[in-house]
Amino acid sequence: MRVLTLRKVPVHQNLLMLSAARARAIERGTIALRLCDTCGFVFNEAFESARLTYGTNYDNTQDCSPTFAAHMSALAADIAAAAPARAHVVEIGCGKGAFVRSLLEALPGAHGEGFDPSYEGETVASEGRLRFERRFFDRDATLAGVDVVVCRHVIEHVPDPENMLRALRAALNASPHARLYFETPCIEWIFRNRVVWDIFYEHCSLFSATSLAFAFEQAGFDVTDVRHVFEGQYLWLEAKPSTRNARATPRTTSASLAFEFARDFETVVERWRAAARKAATRGKVALWGAGAKGVTLGNLIDAETRLLDCVIDLNPRKQGRFLPGTGHAIVDPLTAASRGVRSALLMNPNYRHENEALVADAKLAIELIA
Repeated sequence: MRVLTLRKVPVHQNLLMLSAARARAIERGTIALRLCDTCGFVFNEAFESARLTYGTNYDNTQDCSPTFAAHMSALAADIAAAAPARAHVVEIGCGKGAFVRSLLEALPGAHGEGFDPSYEGETVASEGRLRFERRFFDRDATLAGVDVVVCRHVIEHVPDPENMLRALRAALNASPHARLYFETPCIEWIFRNRVVWDIFYEHCSLFSATSLAFAFEQAGFDVTDVRHVFEGQYLWLEAKPSTRNARATPRTTSASLAFEFARDFETVVERWRAAARKAATRGKVALWGAGAKGVTLGNLIDAETRLLDCVIDLNPRKQGRFLPGTGHAIVDPLTAASRGVRSALLMNPNYRHENEALVADAKLAIELIA
């Protein structure tokens, strides 16, 4: 089932852009979203991985937010509670290494590795117990003797997740007791809540709870748990290697949600554009958040940079840079206030309370609009 087509979208949401001109000249591609009528898997059939470049100039760090940092700490504690005291841990797609570090802090006798081409910093950390490799995890990497495999917010970037999971299952033949922990966005939450700014080029593979469990079972895993986390926005899957045959293909429940999402897409975009216009009568307007959601909404409602003055972000690496696709300046909250910003569009309700507290503590005259 064809869901939605978006053309000339930025292929990257988290590259650090040094100038507005470079930000506007970013590589662009097409999103042609399709849904499997049987299992509910959603994918971009126009995705071209050759357009993407992941390296040290890529930063999708989210733990500058106390809310997200607390979420990561809770996940790490859950894994640690079930892991052996001297566990061997591997994180696939570790980013800048924050999560695997927190996991080893919760497991002081553990050791492990983190794989990610965007990693920056020392290659050995946590008093020698943790080693980082600036590359993708692939078939050359060994998983012998591994107890815990973590992969958070990676599988949605993989155009052939079935092949990835089968390769991972083969690598775990030498570690039959390993436990896997995967986190990924929930496409049904996106559809149901009309989160149009959560559809972007980097995320070429999107799952419901049903389709995610089915993919793992088809690849040779027993799924022991799959649940919603982070107020329903993400799926958290736990699995272990299996020797059983895969179960029958499930029937999807996502088709009607996908249809309604596509039907309402432009209406939602215009609603946000109208909110920005209304807020502009009181002073300058910003977006709050220069991550993937902010980049996507900024490009949807203000591609010509006529409505929004800037984008606010707490990540110091993004401050002073420019929003991919549009070239909006990315600034800290104090700088936004000094520029005359009086309203900020807030896309994720999970961060509302912490951002309201930040604005109040700093005595900034910025109203948050959700």
